[in-house]
Amino acid sequence: MGSVFGSRSSKEEKASTTAKVTDDLSKQPRDPQAPKGRPTPKRAVAQSQRKSVVTSTGNRKEDAKRSREARRAEMSRQREALAAGDERYLPARDKGPVRRFVRDYVDSRYSVAEMFLPLAVLILVLSMIRVTSIQNIALMLWLAVIALIIVDSIGLLFRLRKALNTRFPDQPKRGAVAYGLMRTLQMRRLRLPKPQVKRGERP
Repeated sequence: MGSVFGSRSSKEEKASTTAKVTDDLSKQPRDPQAPKGRPTPKRAVAQSQRKSVVTSTGNRKEDAKRSREARRAEMSRQREALAAGDERYLPARDKGPVRRFVRDYVDSRYSVAEMFLPLAVLILVLSMIRVTSIQNIALMLWLAVIALIIVDSIGLLFRLRKALNTRFPDQPKRGAVAYGLMRTLQMRRLRLPKPQVKRGERP
């Protein structure tokens, strides 16, 4: 009987000691380097969350008004950047050294495609004249302009691709050539971002 009671009391003492040690550990300050049981959010996410908490006023109308003002300010910065070529505030499609090189490459050259709009207006006016010979001339001009644009664009495609591969061999260039071809369709003075190089200047 004594051995039974002795083993029982020893078990109770061990359990009591374990509980006390656990309680003491729980009262100690937690090591900041120790894992918290959940993944720490990325710094950008945490900062954005703190920003949203700070800027929120608790008033939905006031928050919406501030959001609209922030969007207007951002759009205004982008317009100014497009006019001045400020890399910091350009839209994502215009950012980066590859896109800047493409713009400079296109802007430093004459292209048939940039004259498409004025030539199209001229051909449209000629085609409205009720004279068969003039309408035939307008049709021939239209076909000639389209053919010249295609030939010029194909040449630009190969030259620009070669220049990109030489200048940026290890950087992603997806969509850069198409970006340049689309820029040639705009008149020089209407291009955004504004041209930063002169005609004939090497980019």
